[in-house]
Amino acid sequence: MFSNKILLITGGTGSFGNAVLKRFLGTDIKEIRIFSRDEKKQDDMRHALQSPQVKFYIGDVRDRRSIDVAMQDVDYVFHAAALKQVPSCEFFPMQAVRTNVYGTENVLDSAIAHGVKSVVVLSTDKAAYPINAMGISKAMMEKVAIAKGRQLGDNASTVISCTRYGNVMGSRGSVIPLWLEQLRAGKAITITDPNMTRYMMSLDDAVDLVLYAFQHAHNGDLFVQKAPAATLKVLAEAIIKLYKKTPFDKEKDIQIIGTRHGEKLYETLVTREEMARAEDMGEYYRIPCDTRDLNYDKYFIKGQKEVSKIEDYHSHNTKQLTVDEMITILKKVNIQG
Repeated sequence: MFSNKILLITGGTGSFGNAVLKRFLGTDIKEIRIFSRDEKKQDDMRHALQSPQVKFYIGDVRDRRSIDVAMQDVDYVFHAAALKQVPSCEFFPMQAVRTNVYGTENVLDSAIAHGVKSVVVLSTDKAAYPINAMGISKAMMEKVAIAKGRQLGDNASTVISCTRYGNVMGSRGSVIPLWLEQLRAGKAITITDPNMTRYMMSLDDAVDLVLYAFQHAHNGDLFVQKAPAATLKVLAEAIIKLYKKTPFDKEKDIQIIGTRHGEKLYETLVTREEMARAEDMGEYYRIPCDTRDLNYDKYFIKGQKEVSKIEDYHSHNTKQLTVDEMITILKKVNIQG
């Protein structure tokens, strides 16, 4: 489906953008456009790739005019541009709103205006039952994308869908690079709560989900990949055993610092309301958009009894990894220690 087509990746210099780019490089795709506001990262990427398939566009998703320039003749869009550091968004919530909500609307409006075939919007498990500014802004981003998809309908020339991820191992700003840095410095690994669970996905898994959405999405769909999880204790022990040059010492190698502001004990990928209408696609859940009309009377006289019997899909009730299984996964994703 991508043969001789043009793909635009917003936020293309980030971890997700790089992973998607690498998957497509060398294929018969016509062109990959990297859209971001960071000229230094673009320049580094340009020098590293030296590929005629890749074109670079400086711009900001907050500026619709800069998006329109990059959107000319584009067939597919992967929208990954976002503010996603939890503490930063907590201190500057309106910056998160401007990039994650208004920026997404700009990308979607531009894509629709330019006749793009399919747009896949990148979301996070923090958008389900959000408790921090980053998660709230991503939840609103999902609502904006799903509402636009619903308005376009099934017969539209542009399809808009969302993909929601759990923790992606080794992505920029995630805990694994931090812990490896602490190990290299001879320091103890800092853990907020050893019983906290997080999904464990690789960047390759993340790219697979994007491609699945491009191929199977209907307007307003939300896609979630089923993934195993691990406690922070298990992950920390696996990291130490795999990368530390001296034997594991529980007392010296791990420091418990307590839960940070805005941090959850476990992450929900699919809420019970979403699970009630979710379609099990094997490795994925497809959650179609709610197509009820805006008739408020229905909301008072008719509910969904099955919702009360369904459980969320979260990192406490998915498959739990052992230390050995975690080590195997870390070796497979080849995170550099």
